[in-house]
Amino acid sequence: MPPHDETARVTPGGGAVRRPPPARGRAGSGGSGAGGVRRPPPARARTTASRDGGGRPAARSGGGGGGGRPPVKPPTGGRRPGGSSRPPGGGKKKGAKQKRRRWPKVLAGAFLSMLVLLGVFVGVVYATTEVPTPESVQNDQTTVVYYADGVTEMARLGNENRTNVTLGQVSEPAQNAILAAENRAFYTDPGISFTGIVRAAWNNLTGGSTQGGSTITQQYVKNAFLTSDQTFSRKFKELFLAVKLDNEYSKEQILENYLNTIYFGRGAYGIEAAANTYFGVSAAQLTPEQGAVLAVLIRNPSANDPETNPEGAQQRWGPVLDAMVEQGWLDAAAREAAVYPAVLPNTGSSSGIPEGPEGLIVRQVLDELQRQPFSYSRDDIYSAGLRITTTVDKAKQDAAVAAVNDVMAGEPQNLQEALVAVDPATGGVLAYYGNALSSSEDPAVDTTDYAQALKPPGSSFKPYTLAAALENGYSVSTRRDGSSPQEFEDRPGLPVVNSGNAQCGNCTLKEAMTRSLNTTYYGLAYEVGPEVVAETAREIAGLPATWDPNRDDPTVPTDLTGFETLSIPTTNTTGGSIGIGEYAVRPIQQAAGFATFAAGGVHHATHFVASVADSAGTVLGTGTTASTQAISPEVANDVTFALTDVAASSKLALDGNRPVAAKTGTQGLDRTDNSDAWMVGYTPSISTAVWIGAKGTEAITNARGNIIYGSGLPGEIWQQFMNTVLEGTPEQPLPSKALIQGDPDRSIPEPTTETPAPTTSEAPAPEPAPVTRQAPAPTRAPSSSSAPVTSQAPEVEETVAPAPSVTPVPSTTAPSPTGPNG
Repeated sequence: MPPHDETARVTPGGGAVRRPPPARGRAGSGGSGAGGVRRPPPARARTTASRDGGGRPAARSGGGGGGGRPPVKPPTGGRRPGGSSRPPGGGKKKGAKQKRRRWPKVLAGAFLSMLVLLGVFVGVVYATTEVPTPESVQNDQTTVVYYADGVTEMARLGNENRTNVTLGQVSEPAQNAILAAENRAFYTDPGISFTGIVRAAWNNLTGGSTQGGSTITQQYVKNAFLTSDQTFSRKFKELFLAVKLDNEYSKEQILENYLNTIYFGRGAYGIEAAANTYFGVSAAQLTPEQGAVLAVLIRNPSANDPETNPEGAQQRWGPVLDAMVEQGWLDAAAREAAVYPAVLPNTGSSSGIPEGPEGLIVRQVLDELQRQPFSYSRDDIYSAGLRITTTVDKAKQDAAVAAVNDVMAGEPQNLQEALVAVDPATGGVLAYYGNALSSSEDPAVDTTDYAQALKPPGSSFKPYTLAAALENGYSVSTRRDGSSPQEFEDRPGLPVVNSGNAQCGNCTLKEAMTRSLNTTYYGLAYEVGPEVVAETAREIAGLPATWDPNRDDPTVPTDLTGFETLSIPTTNTTGGSIGIGEYAVRPIQQAAGFATFAAGGVHHATHFVASVADSAGTVLGTGTTASTQAISPEVANDVTFALTDVAASSKLALDGNRPVAAKTGTQGLDRTDNSDAWMVGYTPSISTAVWIGAKGTEAITNARGNIIYGSGLPGEIWQQFMNTVLEGTPEQPLPSKALIQGDPDRSIPEPTTETPAPTTSEAPAPEPAPVTRQAPAPTRAPSSSSAPVTSQAPEVEETVAPAPSVTPVPSTTAPSPTGPNG
């Protein structure tokens, strides 16, 4: 019997196991199997058995007693011992079935994992999404400029035409109309519309319409915080913001912010601007019919504008009202009786500086707001929604425009006009006319603001000369030689003449003022001192000491900046011709200067802004209240007394012979022509300056071809304006006597017999004749007069360039002789 049974079950502890012989008698390999089944030998494998001393195979690893080893288990998925790689009994089919059963479980697990991850992602994104506060949204608001009443609008300024209001300031019918058109379930929805989202997504995929599908909350989020891009990422952000906004804010807050954000066309952002733009009312006054018109505009403002598409606008208007009836927001009977409301014409965006004279006022307001005490930037003004109340009185402004238009109807087109009225008690500008146009795209159209233009004032400057004399020992009763012509030491050979060569060898300063004698007031300025007159005038009229080189002022020629005012251009010297108005001032400065006389010598800073408030009405600042005692009350009294006879003598008395102080003025261009004509006058309540001239230095004549004097067209405008604005107001007295006695040594003896004054047939008695101003010869001392006056215009003196003071823009180098005042 062999040492062991090859068919016996091999167990641990059974001693060494003898491997069966290889198939077909090959030695060195084999396998064992249960139940006597011989395993096929592994392919090309050979086993070398080493035996111990008993000839038994040695054990490969430790096992039970006898050094045997456990049976080898075939590895899963690998080759089985004996060379077979497949499990017995058809294992391939069984494994495939198991795999098919596992796939649904894998997919289900993956889907659940994705849902979990998505939920976590949504939760994290929702928790970290920050909704900007309505206050943080920088919506530019329209700045509104009002007349002095604080109610009547003059202009609406801004990058956007927008005025924010509270929900309580929007009529309920208008709210309901917009809800009916845009989101009827607004007060019950969660801030988003699921059906709308699906519809919008489908439209995006298929290229369909991109409109619709958004709630009011979503629209507000898109307009306030996002862009209008039709993308999934933008829509995704919109959804999260809308849901969170709906959770954190009330429906009323969301609707209020939406109504202040939405665009209605014609440059109108928000319902308040839209109500004003389309109907000229506030949002609180909107009717259901008007609210429905605005509701239609939200989807497509340009296409649904009632002016450009009246048929389409009205077709969409009716269903909005019908929806209001369905929701119980409008009575059926009211719907039946509803008619389409009248809509204002589209005049373009209501933002910006208006055309016409009011546009020039707005420009002055903007300039003032950028200076002290306000110091706003232009961006602040155009985006902060300020409420600016000006000093300009609407009725007085209308009277100014009417006076200019009435008097200048039919007059030559080259003539230009300016009118400025100032309140003597405050310095506030009451009326302002500088040109018929404030802007134009046509370069040939003159848009110069002539109320700010530098023009020689002629004889209307003489009250300042008188004030300087009164402060230095003279009185209105002081007598001077007013004969014509006269020569003065600072201009030998260049005599000064009076209008029409009028004669008054012994006139008081008051008489010389009424008759506008050049010789008297040239000599007076020379005696008092030209620099003294200039300094006195600067204080009274509020003129700067020098032309400011830092101020962007197109009315100041570049070759004047940095030089003294009321002096020879570029030389800083002042001559005796200042006494008769050779050096340029602005019409607004003349109105301000005469207002100082009316205010008892107190000069109030001229200004246009009365107050500035924010859009909620909180006052942020008031206009300047700066004032100075420019001259003594006694000097102001006596200057006014000296001017009380001028208007009547010039046939410009006011209605009812109302007391008024005034002075005419004319600037001569040459011996026969004038270039500028003035009328300036005041009562205690208003000071008004009127100027007429041309864009450059050219002769001015009326429609009949006659020379224009101050008592002509300027006087007529002044008279009509003053009569209009003073009508119905109480009459205010002016001084009836002088207060300053003066130094008798400064007066020439009173004549024993009165010397009759010669009359003239051409010019009015109060108006001086135009004569020629000459600049000093190069060899003349710098302290000599800057503007010698003569009855002739010597050609040798006419090569001097014109004084830039007579033009509102930089002068040319071409010679153009000018004459002194009249």
